[in-house]
Amino acid sequence: MKKFLQSCTAITAIVSFATTAVAQEPLKELGKGEGALSIVAWAGYIERGETDKNYDWVTKFEADTGCKVTVKTAATSDEMVALMNEGGFDLVTASGDASLRLVAGKRVQPINTALIPSWSTIDERLQNAPWHTKDGVHYGTPYVWGPNVLMYNTEAFKDQAPTSWKVVFEEMTLPDGKSNKGRVQAYDGPIYIADAALYLMKHKPELGIKDPYELNEDQYKAALDLLRGQRQLVGRYWHDAMIQIDDFKNEGVVASGSWPFQVNLMKSEGAKIASTFPEEGVTGWADTTMLHVDSEHPNCAYMWMEHSLSPKVQGDVSAWFGTVPSVPAACKGNELFTDEGCTTNGLENFDKIKFWRTPTSKCESQGECVPYHRWVSDYIGVIGGR
Repeated sequence: MKKFLQSCTAITAIVSFATTAVAQEPLKELGKGEGALSIVAWAGYIERGETDKNYDWVTKFEADTGCKVTVKTAATSDEMVALMNEGGFDLVTASGDASLRLVAGKRVQPINTALIPSWSTIDERLQNAPWHTKDGVHYGTPYVWGPNVLMYNTEAFKDQAPTSWKVVFEEMTLPDGKSNKGRVQAYDGPIYIADAALYLMKHKPELGIKDPYELNEDQYKAALDLLRGQRQLVGRYWHDAMIQIDDFKNEGVVASGSWPFQVNLMKSEGAKIASTFPEEGVTGWADTTMLHVDSEHPNCAYMWMEHSLSPKVQGDVSAWFGTVPSVPAACKGNELFTDEGCTTNGLENFDKIKFWRTPTSKCESQGECVPYHRWVSDYIGVIGGR
């Protein structure tokens, strides 16, 4: 098995985070489409049937609106922030550990929900979610949401689903009789420190961690120590979904935190793969389609935000990626997703997921917490063996 590590990506222009931002005026009315639309997105979020002809929610949009869609795939939230800082894009499908950084950095603009007719169909739990709403102002349209699951090789685990994240954090012998050392992965992003904190919430309750994104100095040190120990087990820090898939297929990796996208894709190809929610719980993401402050194609962008909320698109995206729709109507009547799709993908698990959020020094659970810029620099050190 190849033994190499990849350092965190897109670490420039991402380490500062302010907690206040002044909202500009949102767009007042829509005009004619500008003929183009550029989107920064997670892998698998914007499909035009090139991977599987059944999954295409771009072609019809282009035909109906005349807006030609181009996509820049980003592997981490930090990369998304860096790309939006550079500019030249209209929309981004930002997770909660990026969205408020984009708001504070004035890289995205408020949206006028009145220009999005399907806004009222969004799950009420998401309409005013704190990761895209600031001082009552909306900075995006909810897209889809889901968990960071524990993906595992069923042969290595002898068809016994692991019950704890311990299989990726501590050295142990797996059910196949072999050590997990060199056979597990961790996510290549500073927000992964929250996964370590979530693990410690159960296994070291004396630390008093109440929120994995709100850590005081002692709690933060304990999380870093756990990650430094994990560093001895990890064969690769992953951020590219397709590379992780290849590692599970060809490089002997048998367990890692992952997205349902990788799980579903490999299972569809007959791989010996499954996923589970360990006893400690999971982190997760609720992603928001946000409009760049200097968008050159705002009319096409609003058309896309409306399109993205259609039950058909919501169901197709969720079937493809393994997510839960932000529009409950998508849970029924979609041939690809099936009427069981929402239940299968975790609709009822919303309250069990610790959704990604940018850590700040001012926190609710205790007096003062370690801010995100420390998470960035320290996680780079962990990956580098420091």
